[in-house]
Amino acid sequence: MFEDFPAWWDALSIIEKIYWGFAIPFTVLFVLQMVLTLIGGEVETEGGADFDIETDHGAGFQFFTIKNFVAFFTIFSWTGIACQDAGLSILGTIAVSVIAGVLMMLIMAALFYSFSKLTSSGTLKLQNAKGGVGEVYLTIKAKRGNIGKVSIMVQGSFRELDAITDDDQDLTNGMVITVRDVINGNLLLVSKS
Repeated sequence: MFEDFPAWWDALSIIEKIYWGFAIPFTVLFVLQMVLTLIGGEVETEGGADFDIETDHGAGFQFFTIKNFVAFFTIFSWTGIACQDAGLSILGTIAVSVIAGVLMMLIMAALFYSFSKLTSSGTLKLQNAKGGVGEVYLTIKAKRGNIGKVSIMVQGSFRELDAITDDDQDLTNGMVITVRDVINGNLLLVSKS
């Protein structure tokens, strides 16, 4: 095919030239897009990473994206070329290639939507510690005498968090405690278990 490109190109029908005209550049873009996705390459947006985190409200179901358009035209063009090689009519070729392209867009949108659901914010919510059982790490004096530390599992990982107690006795290193409340959003109120 590519040994004598001009002769090959001239032998193609207009519809085949259109499909090949889409197939070559969009296949290159598709492969480049997949390689960048696999190695984690992304186009940097204005504002940097902090801007992205603050303005991220989830992906949702995104049907009309650049990635989906590249996938559409790649599948559209190769399906059209295959249909023409199989001897389908022009209308049949167009119908089948459009359907294949739209199906590819739906599959890509569904995949990226599913991937977006796999992420978590990573923000520690101390309210999730209520009722949790942990261990005193640094002594906590009775009747809110000081701020000590406890080691407790919150949201799937162990954390060392500030804590106070209303108990009548000091809570010493190694004692088992239960979280009763969260004060001011950042301080645990604990008592001996």
